[in-house]
Amino acid sequence: MSEFSYHRTALPARTPDGVRIYAIGDIHGRDDLLRRLLAMIDEDIGTSQASRHLLVFLGDYLDRGANGSAVVEMLLAGPPRAAHGIRWLCLCGNHEDALLDFLEDSSCGPLWLANGGWSTVESYAGTNACRPGDLRALQTLMKHTMPSTHRHFLRSLPLWHVEGDYLFVHAGLRPGLILDEQNPADLLWIRDPFLYSSYDHGKMVVHGHSIVSVPDVRGNRIGIDTGACYTGRLTALVLEGAERRFLST
Repeated sequence: MSEFSYHRTALPARTPDGVRIYAIGDIHGRDDLLRRLLAMIDEDIGTSQASRHLLVFLGDYLDRGANGSAVVEMLLAGPPRAAHGIRWLCLCGNHEDALLDFLEDSSCGPLWLANGGWSTVESYAGTNACRPGDLRALQTLMKHTMPSTHRHFLRSLPLWHVEGDYLFVHAGLRPGLILDEQNPADLLWIRDPFLYSSYDHGKMVVHGHSIVSVPDVRGNRIGIDTGACYTGRLTALVLEGAERRFLST
C-alpha cells in the first residue's frame, strides 16, 4: 500500500532537516521573470544555513508567453556548475503534456492551440511562421524546429515529487485516492474537485495550474500560480523546517 494512504497529523508540515525548498509556479514562456526570480533565489540561498537546496518547478513552462523555448533552454542548463548543494527538479504541466500529445497525434492540435500553443510555435519557428491550416503541416514544422534535446527533456518530466511532508504536483490530486491510484490526467488538469476539497491527502500539496492573485494557502494545499504571463508575477514558495514564505517578481 502507498505511504500516502495515511492522514497527516495536526502538526505543521516540515521539510527534511537541513533542506530548503523553493517551489516555482507556472512560468508560461516568461523567461524574463524566471531570470529575475532565479536571481532572487540565488541571493536568498546566500543567506541560508541549509546543507541542501532544492528548486522544484511545477510545470507549464510553455505557451501563452513569448519565449517558451528560452525557458526550456534555461531549465535544461540547470543550476550553475559552481552551485554546490543545489538541485533543480522540473515537473510536467498540462501544457507540456498537450504539446507532446500533438507531436504524436496531430488531431490533438486544437486543444493545445486553444490553450496558447501558438506562442510556442513562434518561439521555435519564429514570429513570421505561417499559420498552416493543416495540423499535420504544423506538427511537421514543430518537429523540424524544436530541438531534440527539448523534446527529450519534456518527455522525461515526472508528474510529482515528495520531500518531507510536502507533495509537489502541477494541478492537484483527486480527493479520496492514494497517489498510486491517481489518474495522470488529474495530476495535470484537475481543478474544482481538488480546489474545493478539504480532504487530507496525507501530505501538504503544493501546486500551480489554477491562477490566484496571491498564494492560496489552505489546510491541505498551497497554490502558487500567480499568473506570470498575465500579471508579471512569478512566485516561489520557500520552505525550510516548518517555516513558509514567498518570493515574487
